[in-house]
Amino acid sequence: MSKSAKFLVWLVFGLFACAQAQAQATRTWISGVGDDANPCSRTAPCKTFPGAISKTAAGGTIDVLDPGGFGAVTITKSITLENVGAIGGILVAGTNGIIVNDSSSSAPGTAVVVLRGLSIDGGPLGSNSVAGVNFIKGGELIVERSDIGNFTGSAGTGIQFAPQSASTLIVRDTTIHNNGAAASPGATGGILVSPGANGSAKVVLDNVRIVNNAGFGLQVQGPAKLSLRDSLLGMNAGNGVIAVGGSATASLLLDRVTISGNGAGGVVGQGAGALIDLSDSTITGNVQGLQTTAGGSIVSFGNNRNSGNTVDGAPTKTSPLQ
Repeated sequence: MSKSAKFLVWLVFGLFACAQAQAQATRTWISGVGDDANPCSRTAPCKTFPGAISKTAAGGTIDVLDPGGFGAVTITKSITLENVGAIGGILVAGTNGIIVNDSSSSAPGTAVVVLRGLSIDGGPLGSNSVAGVNFIKGGELIVERSDIGNFTGSAGTGIQFAPQSASTLIVRDTTIHNNGAAASPGATGGILVSPGANGSAKVVLDNVRIVNNAGFGLQVQGPAKLSLRDSLLGMNAGNGVIAVGGSATASLLLDRVTISGNGAGGVVGQGAGALIDLSDSTITGNVQGLQTTAGGSIVSFGNNRNSGNTVDGAPTKTSPLQ
């Protein structure tokens, strides 16, 4: 091979390697005045999450530089979408805000996705948006310091966590509001945990405000194990919290939670596999405070306040503090 031919080969290889390195940066940036044709670097940011995610390596981070609306995105690998200080927005109409689904990856059911400091908005009333975050398959979803609202379609939910494998959901310091459809309050609302046929869910909710949803506040279907602490579920049109268990168990611990002003039950256990433990919580102003059906269980540790509901109801068992 001639020297000029060798030089050309090495030049092409070098350009390809540079392009690959650029496409797989571990940290990228987006800006309201960016351009998705850019390399998504700090000085040449992209404009949208979809534009940046293809240039960010698995396990990497996309940072928001300044306020803006950055587009709906489908996530198929481990990634962090992070906004610190600005308004990092996703505004959609008639669709999901964020989809998490790593089923087509080389290691399905393992992706770890972090959403931090985001405003995820379903758009104007009547835009028929589906879910703020729709989790289908992955290992773990963490939502921190975010606001998710206005997903008002017939299947509208703030977070729909329906894993097709064993998965974990963690939500901290987040408000979920004005989701769901009045025509289907039992199927739409704030957070829906509903594992698929081969899935299961471990869920931790801490300092979460689930308010003013047109359906339920929080609905958990088995197989699932959930812990809810230091949170508020109020003024939802349907149930505040409902566990639905049948052949699979839905086990919930509610600790230091206020459940008030909901249009149906405050805390509901439905089905023999619905097991709810209730500690140091206040249930007031609901149509019914505590409610169990078809063998559901609510165990109180004797330190709760359940009064001021149209019908207060009672736990199925009281277990003394130890």
